[in-house]
Amino acid sequence: MDYAEIMKILESHANPAAVEGMARFGIEAKRVYGVPTPVLRKLARQIGKNHELASKLWATEILDARGLATLVDDPKCVTKRQMELWVRDFDSWAVCDAACLNLFRWTPWAYDKCREWSRRRAEFEKRAAFSLLAGLAVSDKAAKDEAFRVFFPIIEREAVDERNFVKKAVNWALRQIGKRNRRLNREAVRIAEGMRRLDSSSARWIAADALRELKGSAVQRRLKS
Repeated sequence: MDYAEIMKILESHANPAAVEGMARFGIEAKRVYGVPTPVLRKLARQIGKNHELASKLWATEILDARGLATLVDDPKCVTKRQMELWVRDFDSWAVCDAACLNLFRWTPWAYDKCREWSRRRAEFEKRAAFSLLAGLAVSDKAAKDEAFRVFFPIIEREAVDERNFVKKAVNWALRQIGKRNRRLNREAVRIAEGMRRLDSSSARWIAADALRELKGSAVQRRLKS
């Protein structure tokens, strides 16, 4: 299956109604077809890993093609330079999260980029830091507690960012770290309780939402087991 054929398949699934629905959830880009995620994932399985094709798909600036690019790219071929070029292209939370969860978290530089991008000014570049961190907290089962503990001060620092897509990602990262084990859960709860006292509506929202889940019976039962 070559590039031209793939682009025809994507275009054949164009759905203006889906595009309108995506926009209501803040998913916008220069060009969007509205291809359903299951279709993209099925297509990605048929294609397999293809770094060169992923680069071509990303260059289209079409949201759906970029989503597919994150699924077919090979993390072993991804460079730091590519990560920098792509992160600067992020124009929606959907593309940001797809790149971080489908691709970037499997690279050797994922933790470094969490730290680096957390200081970025651009909304989706900063979101990428915490989306990536949330993904690592779920997938990197072998990581020591310290690998995540060092991010608590960064989470506290950036919790005061009032921008919607940043604060939601900061919250996401805090919750995922706090669900890894009982030790990190206690520390995440302590961090969140301290954030409730900050003079920031964003920090207080993050804290309240995180505490609701981290102290909830479902999470506590799972951690005890």
